[in-house]
Amino acid sequence: MSKLNVDQKSIKDLFQSKHADFLIPDYQRPYAWGEAECQTLWDDIFSFAFPDNDRTKFDSNNEYFLGPIVTFKNDNGKMEVIDGQQRLTTLMLLLRAFYVRFGHMQDAESRATRENIEKCIWKTDEFGKPNMEALKIDSEVATDKDKEEFLEILRTGEAQKSQKSSYAVNYRFFQEKIEEFLNNYAGYFAYMPIRILNNCILLPIEAESQDTALRIFSTLNDRGKPLSDADIFKAQFYKFYTKLGKKDEFIQRWKELDELCEKIFHPISGTPMDELFTRYMYYVRATMGIKSSTTEALRKFYERDSYALLNDEQTFENLVVLAHFWNDVSNQDNTRFSNRVLRRMFVLNYAPNGMWTYFVSVYFMQNKDKDGMLEDDAFYAFLKKITAFIWTYAVTNPGVNALRTPVYAEMVNIVNGQPVTFADNKFNPATIESMFSNFSFHNARPITKSMAAWWAFHDDAQELLSLETVFEVEHIFARNRQDKEKSLTDAKNLESLGNKALLEKRINIGAADYRFEDKKKYYVGFTKRGVKKEGTKVHELVEMANTLTDFTEADITERSKRIMAAFIEFLRENDLTI
Repeated sequence: MSKLNVDQKSIKDLFQSKHADFLIPDYQRPYAWGEAECQTLWDDIFSFAFPDNDRTKFDSNNEYFLGPIVTFKNDNGKMEVIDGQQRLTTLMLLLRAFYVRFGHMQDAESRATRENIEKCIWKTDEFGKPNMEALKIDSEVATDKDKEEFLEILRTGEAQKSQKSSYAVNYRFFQEKIEEFLNNYAGYFAYMPIRILNNCILLPIEAESQDTALRIFSTLNDRGKPLSDADIFKAQFYKFYTKLGKKDEFIQRWKELDELCEKIFHPISGTPMDELFTRYMYYVRATMGIKSSTTEALRKFYERDSYALLNDEQTFENLVVLAHFWNDVSNQDNTRFSNRVLRRMFVLNYAPNGMWTYFVSVYFMQNKDKDGMLEDDAFYAFLKKITAFIWTYAVTNPGVNALRTPVYAEMVNIVNGQPVTFADNKFNPATIESMFSNFSFHNARPITKSMAAWWAFHDDAQELLSLETVFEVEHIFARNRQDKEKSLTDAKNLESLGNKALLEKRINIGAADYRFEDKKKYYVGFTKRGVKKEGTKVHELVEMANTLTDFTEADITERSKRIMAAFIEFLRENDLTI
């Protein structure tokens, strides 16, 4: 079990400690507090130090809790700040502003306060004398171009009006507040910094490792964004490219990559950049011949051999290439992909799980040419085969974890130049037909929308649909109709595949509770009060609306049989049957 050192301390006790040597590490995000946060901090501290604006009402036994500071001691003996960067930085700026103001006061109380603040900001020798060249805090934040301003403000106590960084703006804010305070409450002035130092409390939590500190941060922090794996990776890249003399170039390219990922990836957990690193990880795993269904945590994988992968220019280049591939997928770029490939990709977008994205990433990284392009016939065949396999496996072996074993093995085959065959996982057509026939395709099950999307594009006349359009699963024979009429002799037919279709959400809302004869106008479109309401882009539904007067239980049964027969043939075409 990991050990923690947790001990509530006043600002004075924490900052004046001989062990206080804080480092805001390179993987942290830039300082982000603005005047609003500083104003709140100032108001809260003032109200605490002077209840009802009266210094005599202060109880020296009271404490004002400012929050936790989560750190761990790194290899250089510095306390890396995982949580508390914003408040720690701001408190340093506040104390430095007080220190400057007390420099003009010569009374004993002022000198004592000044000395106390000195020991909070600067390291001291064994006699307690401050070394004005050795600050107790340092910043290495990779993407913070203003961090030197912060350190210079602490060293000099000056922030020029020309300086626009958050550090300078906030420091000048505190200087103004202190001047206002001195002008309005001159008799109270000596009390405020002392009450801040002695009675404002932090909870330093010192973990024994970075891993433990990050876990604690994720648990405690329910307000801001927790540090992501990609933040850690960025720091490693930053160190590597700095050694190569390419620091500025890297920072710019990382920013561009981050912005690109924000546009194209929308993961359920983690950040968009984490998602890119995850997709690339599966390619690297495959090149290492890893078939194990147990997947390491993302950061554990990349930190192997002292982050060897991130100390390689090719890794970053590959990440950029992979991101642009997925950007073109999301944009349905017809200059990179043929229409038939884009149609397959649209269907895969409705896969019952996200494993296909890792599978396709491995295929792309292995088979792309020097221009980042894929041979169309081979890629098209690959997409068809994995669609057939993943869709079927979702019914026969539900759960994404079950899919790992066959897919991981095929990923290794891909990087070894072998074809994807799923040789050990072929399907018996009779068994598949029986399982699909007895499967209840409720709308909440991902495979339902998957099958509806596959069936829509089984129709050669189906045009490519936009990935930006939100689609839902339509009950062609409405649930509301069954509730009222009870006309289905077998109620299970309501949730059968033959009664399900892909339909735009904007249309599904209007068509949901109508009989088929009323639904038809929503499928083909209509004009109301001079405003044209567009119909669906799903070709089959338009054809049904134009040719059928009703959609009955017999139609559901017949359509189910057609879908099932077509899907079994799809499996055969892709050599997935025994």
